[in-house]
Amino acid sequence: MNRGGRSNKAIVQPIKTPVQIWLYEQSNLRIEGRIVGFDEYMNLVLVEACERHMKSGAKKMIGRILLKGETITLIQKLPQ
Repeated sequence: MNRGGRSNKAIVQPIKTPVQIWLYEQSNLRIEGRIVGFDEYMNLVLVEACERHMKSGAKKMIGRILLKGETITLIQKLPQ
């Protein structure tokens, strides 16, 4: 137990979770995919990744990618 009397809960890793990622300084481009790995720097490995252009609505499949944590502004869960 911790100081507050509550037991520590294990953090459930968001593996295989479909997400949309907002990129730093690229407000018109979002990356969507499923998280298969991450590290302490918030670098993410995504599969089934695609680029979604918000103005035109265009979608481009890019497959498996490594996305550096410093480029991420927001991670939003997508409906499964």
